[in-house]
Amino acid sequence: MSRFAEVVERLAAVIESRRGGNPMKSWSARLLADPTLAAKKLAEESLETALAGLREDKTALAAESADLIYHWLAVLAGAGVTLEDVAAQLEAREGRSGLEEKASRRR
Repeated sequence: MSRFAEVVERLAAVIESRRGGNPMKSWSARLLADPTLAAKKLAEESLETALAGLREDKTALAAESADLIYHWLAVLAGAGVTLEDVAAQLEAREGRSGLEEKASRRR
């Protein structure tokens, strides 16, 4: 397993361990208790990551990407979606062109 995958799995486990925790003492507990806040933070971090990519600042892009991934994991956990669920979706798309896959989702 790659270092990235290991870190993401550990972080997902930490977020899950905060479920039901005190939202005044844990940001993860707060995000899990408030799906609207979690979604807003994910959107904010998505924009900040995109803007960091435009600035061509590798350090800022890596830092914003870390924030984005953390908030994405919190949204997944809050919705009861596992990394295995996401992996299954990615595997189902393997071997297909991105354009083909996107067109198949239009309904």
